[in-house]
Parts: sequence; structure tokens; C-alpha cells
Amino acid sequence: MENKLNKRERYKAQLKPIDYYKDFENIDFENLGEGDRFYLQDFGIFNTDFLEDEFTLRIRVPGGRISTEQFQKIADIVEEYDLTIILTARGGIQLHDIEADNVLEIHKRINALGVSTWQSFGDNVRNIVTDPYDGCGIYSEIEVYPIVLQMQDYIVKNPRYVGMLPRRISVGISGNRANVTSFFANDIYFALAKKENQLGFNVYMGGKNTEVAQSADIFLQKNEVFDFFKAFIEAFYLHGSRFSRAKTRIFHMIEDIGMDGLKAFIQKEYKKDFQGEGELILEKKEFSKFHKLKDKRFGFCYQTDFSRLTADEIKEIALYATKNSAEIRFGIDQNIYIIGLKEPSTTLNSPALSETIIACAGNLCPYAVWSIKDETSYLPLEKINKYRIQVGFSGCAKGCGRHRHTDIGLIGLKTNNFGDTEGGARVFLGALHSDGKSVSRQLFSMVPFVHLHKVLSLIIDLFEKSGYTNFEEYANDILIHYSEDFLSLWILANLETNSYILLPKLENMQNFEYEKKLLKEEFEDLDFWQYVDNSFFDAVSYLSKKLWTVEGEDPHYKPKIQRTNFR
Repeated sequence: MENKLNKRERYKAQLKPIDYYKDFENIDFENLGEGDRFYLQDFGIFNTDFLEDEFTLRIRVPGGRISTEQFQKIADIVEEYDLTIILTARGGIQLHDIEADNVLEIHKRINALGVSTWQSFGDNVRNIVTDPYDGCGIYSEIEVYPIVLQMQDYIVKNPRYVGMLPRRISVGISGNRANVTSFFANDIYFALAKKENQLGFNVYMGGKNTEVAQSADIFLQKNEVFDFFKAFIEAFYLHGSRFSRAKTRIFHMIEDIGMDGLKAFIQKEYKKDFQGEGELILEKKEFSKFHKLKDKRFGFCYQTDFSRLTADEIKEIALYATKNSAEIRFGIDQNIYIIGLKEPSTTLNSPALSETIIACAGNLCPYAVWSIKDETSYLPLEKINKYRIQVGFSGCAKGCGRHRHTDIGLIGLKTNNFGDTEGGARVFLGALHSDGKSVSRQLFSMVPFVHLHKVLSLIIDLFEKSGYTNFEEYANDILIHYSEDFLSLWILANLETNSYILLPKLENMQNFEYEKKLLKEEFEDLDFWQYVDNSFFDAVSYLSKKLWTVEGEDPHYKPKIQRTNFR
């Protein structure tokens, strides 16, 4: 059967987004068609046909760096139009609840500030990210912000690429030997490396929210990164698939033609031979609230309310940074970093314990099934914060909370499999995310909200009692050596017996018979054994329903009002 261009590609063939923009001033935002909604995403505007009078605007903040004046003026706009503002998981800003009559004016005012909304949605190179301590932290070896600006300037308003890539591209680059958060979820990641005593970057490609970027076996010197980036974008533009939308990411291109096939397309545009990869320079470090900088000053991590901000909050931060001659940066952990304080102290007070938690937009997005930022009350936040456990919180399987790239990952779901409960979370566990070894594995297909706090608390308690101080090391030494169903059943059996029985450390992945023997030794008297045959799957299903079925109406459920949307 002949491949057919997907719907978005058919719109591009009829009219290029850059040509659509020529009539931007005359768009009737109260009467948009499907094509309008596709095109508007290329300029940072999102809207759906079922909430046609509410709009979202996304702002690019390259490298997460924004001036205090820009931040202050954005707050003025938020206050004037009574908007909702959040930080994105790509270090940018989203404005929600924009009325149709105000879209054009707000779009103009934002883009006049020296920031850009262009290509922040749609089939484009999205906001280019790096570490908030780029160039200034004690772990910084190469400052990459100038390269980020080069890449952004090459992309923004380039007629060839505006909305015209086969699919979105996420770019991460870091010259730090230790990062606040991992960048292996990007389509392309330039990671600090060393070859023949020269610092540069290894190239990793094919990451996304559910996959880890893989080594391309390429080492680049600092002055080669931009040319490689240009060649990479052109190769994807020319050769990426434009058929099924489900198979158009870089990950799928590598699946189709292999890493060597993709490299061949890039090399044709790059026009130079590639060097083989160097030694990855990447250490696991814990970052405290105050981080010492190279110049003996300090950076401060202001923890947002799971990415939510208010206009007053922004003004307070901007004023504080101005008075202290400090710089404002956004991290992809959705927190704000104040760079350049003379002392490790501040009068700013973070509103939440969110430093190690990434949360998607939740019910601001049409795909999410629950208000993720409110449902953080179901998390054992004190325990998570105490052990610096990385948590990814996604409202749906699209995974904008990067739940597969964290110690504990969650997806919001609705189900009636556990009685009269309005929702819960799919639980993932144990990604080796810092150096991109593996994504997390599914532990439970669904845990109702009313039981989520207890389940996560037990998981963290078992980690605590294991003697490990770092969850990723615990996952590497313990969790990954057992099958998913066995781990699920082990957690459930501990829950039923109110136990905290630890798993032994193993050298290799164990087989079913060994895992069954471990369970028999500790939980032989439990009634799930009638469901164990050649696997633990049925036993997990039985015991989870036995423990978690809600009788009667869910007492914790509070209906949330669906607001504006984004994607």
C-alpha cells in the first residue's frame, strides 16, 4: 500500500507556515479552522476546537536565561490579562487562559520583549536546553550558551525550517561534568566528553520521553557543534519520514535505517569525517539549595509550585535579582535559579518541595486526565525531598513529565478496575537516567489515588532500609536484577503484611524459579499463590485488586475544572 503524507504534511504542501504568517494580522481568532490551529502552533499559539475561545502561548527561553526586565514585563502582561503562567519542562514559559480577542496583542507584546514564541510548538526545533549552572557552576568545563544562541538564531524565522520539519526536535547540550537533571530524553544531546586530553562533546541521538538517546559514536570539538547541528537538522528535513505521525521522530528514523544510516545522511551535509566518541565526562552529584559557583558566589534554587507561578511571585523574584545584581535562569526541572548571590542565604521562600519533581501541565492540557499539580498531595513529598529522589509526573502517556527518565515515574489514568475511584497513576521505577543507561520499568499498571501515598512511601522506605543513599545506585544494584512482575508482587506482599523485607543484592538478572523461591521464603502463607503458575502476572492482578479496590465513592476525589489546553 502506497504511503500517504500525514494530515499535517498535506497542510504544509498547500501553504508553508512562513507564508501563512504573512496574513497574521488578519486572522480571526474566534473562527479558526483545523489548518489554522496547525499553523498557529509554529508561532507559539495553541488552541483546540472544543475550547475555541481559550488559547495558550509558549515562549522560548534559550538555555533558560532570561533578563530580570523581560521576566518583570511578562509578569505585567500576566497580571493585566489575568493569565495563568507555568514553567515548561524545556526551560520555557507558557501563558494560559488567553481570550481570543487578546491573542494578537499579547503575541506582539511578548515577541517585542526580546524573547520569541516562534517554533515553540509544532514540527520545529523546540526550546534548546542546557543546565542552569552552565558556565558558572563548579562543575562547568565548557560554557555552551553561545552555542545555544547560535543554534536558536539559525532556526528562528529561518523560512526553510519554520514548521517544516517532519516532526519536532528537542536539543540538549551541556558542558558540565555534573548536571542538575539528565538530558538523555532529547532527540539530540551534546554531552561533555574528552578525547586525547581535549574536552568536547559526544553526540547522542534518538531520545524522547519514553526512550534514552543512544551514542552515535561521534566526538565533536566545541567549534564543530554548530556545523554538526546544522547538518543534523538538514538531514532530518530531507530524509525524515512524513507519513504516519506515530513514526516520525528521530527515534523511529534510527529504527528504520539504523544509526549508521542517519549518520550517513548527516555526514553528507556536514562534509567532514567524524571522529569516534570520546570518554563521557558525567558524574552523579547531589545539588543543594545553594550551589557554590566558580567565582565564589552562590546560586539559589527557587522551587516553584510544581511549575506554577503568580505575577506577584515573578515580580518579587525579579526585584530581588535586580537588587542583588543576580541573574535569573530556568531549569528543565521547572525551578528558577538565582545566580550570583554573595552569600548562601536569601529572603525568597519557595512555595513547595518541588526541586526533584517534574510535573507536566496537568489539566491545563486536553490530554491529561487529572490535575497533576494538585494531585502532588498524593506524594510523600518530605521523603522524596529528603533523599533527592527524582520523580516524573505525567498527566497522560505522552509523557511530558518525563516519567520514564526518573527514579519514580507516574502517569495519570482513569479506570474502574478498582471500584468507584476517579483516577490514579501508573507507576514506573528505577531509570538509570543520569548517564542514559536505561529508562524506568513499569511496576504497576494502576494505583488508585487513595493508595498512592502508601505505595510510594513503602517503595522509599525499602530504599531507605537498604542502606543506599542514592536511589539510582539502589536501582542499579538491586531493582534492575529482578523482573517487573516479581518486583510488583514483592511490593504488594510487603503492603499486605505491613512488612519491610529487603531484596538481596544480585550480580545478574535472576530467573523465575529463583524469584519464586524468594517469595516462598518470606510470603508462603499469603493467598496469591493460587494465581502463580508460570508467571507472577495473575498474582499481581489478584493482589492489587484485593488491596486497592475502593468500596463506595472515592472519599478523596474532588472534581477539577478543566482549563486551557496545551501541546
